[in-house]
Amino acid sequence: MDNDALVRAAALNNAEWCDAVSRTHGVKGAFGATAWTASRRTPPFYPDAVTLTAGADTPEILGRVDIASGGCSVKDSFGCLDLAADGFEVLFDAQWIHRAAGAPAPATDLQWQRVETAGELAAWEAAWDGGVTGLFLPDLLGDETVAVFAGYDGSTLVAGAVANRSASVVGFSNTFGAWPGALAPIAELWPSLPLVGYESGDDLDDALAQGFEAIGPLRIWLA
Repeated sequence: MDNDALVRAAALNNAEWCDAVSRTHGVKGAFGATAWTASRRTPPFYPDAVTLTAGADTPEILGRVDIASGGCSVKDSFGCLDLAADGFEVLFDAQWIHRAAGAPAPATDLQWQRVETAGELAAWEAAWDGGVTGLFLPDLLGDETVAVFAGYDGSTLVAGAVANRSASVVGFSNTFGAWPGALAPIAELWPSLPLVGYESGDDLDDALAQGFEAIGPLRIWLA
């Protein structure tokens, strides 16, 4: 895939991840031709809309989300929307990233395991420390397209990452600690698919140092 196709695949993959997390909280999203949207407020850190094409129509998107109650967010996957006149401001800009399938995985001293139980997931969330609890719910573990990985130093959970598989790519997100070690078990689980995700700032620099490449801009808008 060229970069344009990779960005479209990354946007769809990310929308599928947002949909999976939202479903576990009882929020049902809808996939349209140009965007994924949720009519109810999504869980913390997750957008109410993710654009899937550069030609997404702003009125259509905003007509499918809750902009009346405040706190609505839109992931502009192509960095091309202007939502300022609709009461939104830019929360942050980032870059989609890509790592080719089969790229060598870095060595790690940690022991990596796939999270399989509700207790393990709760411990993983506490180590992730996003400032919230009950965001990642056990129903995620029953989704065959999602894999949560934990890295252990002895018996202490010190690192982690989430991977979610779609048709042509694997999404990579929610990293913490010595996260590059997760690249090996993800590649073992889905060896034929490239990795995609998005990062900004120092986290983008870290990803580029691990063999990812920047493939296109995105922007998060917040009402």
